[in-house]
Amino acid sequence: MLIPLIVACALFMENLDSSVVSTSLPQIALDLGVDPISLKLAFTSYLISVAVFLPISGWMADRFGARTIFRLAILVFVTGSVFCGLSSSLEGFVAARIVQGAGGAMMVPVGRLVMLRSVQKSDYLRAMSWLTVPAMIGPVLGPPLGGFITTYFEWRWIFWINIPISIVGLVLVSIFIKNYREENLPPLDTRGFVLSGIGLAGFVFGVAASGIGVLPSWVDIVMIILGAAALYAYARHAVETPEPLMDLTLFRLPTFRVSVLGGLLFRIGVGAIPFLLPLLLQLGFGLTPFESGLLTFATAAGAVLMKFTAPRIVRAYGFRMVLMINTLFTTAFLLAILSFSKETPHMVIFAVLLVGGFFRSLQFTALNGLAFAEIDNRRMSHATSISSVGQQISAALGVAVGAAALEITRSIRGDMAVLPGDFAPAFLALAVIGLLCIPIYARMSPNAGSEVSGHRAEAAGEPSV
Repeated sequence: MLIPLIVACALFMENLDSSVVSTSLPQIALDLGVDPISLKLAFTSYLISVAVFLPISGWMADRFGARTIFRLAILVFVTGSVFCGLSSSLEGFVAARIVQGAGGAMMVPVGRLVMLRSVQKSDYLRAMSWLTVPAMIGPVLGPPLGGFITTYFEWRWIFWINIPISIVGLVLVSIFIKNYREENLPPLDTRGFVLSGIGLAGFVFGVAASGIGVLPSWVDIVMIILGAAALYAYARHAVETPEPLMDLTLFRLPTFRVSVLGGLLFRIGVGAIPFLLPLLLQLGFGLTPFESGLLTFATAAGAVLMKFTAPRIVRAYGFRMVLMINTLFTTAFLLAILSFSKETPHMVIFAVLLVGGFFRSLQFTALNGLAFAEIDNRRMSHATSISSVGQQISAALGVAVGAAALEITRSIRGDMAVLPGDFAPAFLALAVIGLLCIPIYARMSPNAGSEVSGHRAEAAGEPSV
């Protein structure tokens, strides 16, 4: 369990940063002199940067060594953090977040790749649970810590606290992580990297920038069209290339296909919660960043609690049943946010967010375990890249959809204020998108991914397909 814990140090830094930023968004927007909703670009730019550089992270780790790239990633990430704290405009803040994303793109997947190559398939779920528990400490500490710093000090310090954490990570990686390399490595698919980068960045950033006036409307449309065309060109290129950047033939594996496509819809449904919830609590209900953080950290606390029980739940009921039923539970607690008001007791809000985070964490753990159920070591890098890209893009699209719904509701009313009632259409839209993943899960066999989950449908009295 040593390697998962060391990798978790990097995850801790990234997750701490993400949760701290979400709590401080209204104050950052006020200080930079921009509309709070426009700061969705700070979310999506980071996620897009991660998605663009993710596909080459596996190749770089195989070519130059996992330890070398892991250390470089930490350095790039902390450099972006420093510049985030020095930003004085929206454009500068977004640019610094892009630098952070480039570091995060290499840091997290390379760390996960090191872990997956170090454990047996039967230990994947347990290792991932150990990996994510320390990483979840970041989201638990992030909201109250970010809220405290923003309320009583200066929001810029929320980025500079990454400096000592990165030093600890560099020391541990240098001592304990082996410099894994691959022999007879094929050349980098440069054309694939350019096409996928243009496609992902153009499409998602065009969607995120639409409607907020940062760019002219025609530029947004051109970016979306150009991005979609580049993604299509990459799909054609990947089929015709012997060694593509991302091996799309992995989608022929049923468990991998279900994990990525079903996870894409599910993560769009829940991806905007870290963006919308602090805005609702602070701009809608008038809470301070510290008060907001003391409530929103409940989501991460629930996730930590689930990590101790997720492997047993998946083993007892199987991936198919867990993913289908748990989607309903997760959606129910997402919609429960609609019942919040200024008069709602804070303990009720905390309890709803705690249980909601509990079920979302179960879904994430199951999806991550299912993704690698049929993957051999030779294609582990490709599977890790595709899975991680899907996660980042779905989260970015979730923020874009949630922010767009919020902006449309506000524009219909005709003023720039953000009222509690403006958030209802956004959460409803996200809930509907999240439910669309259930038919995808339903097509799986009850025994799907049994090598990882340990579940056997016949033994549990379920019909087999």
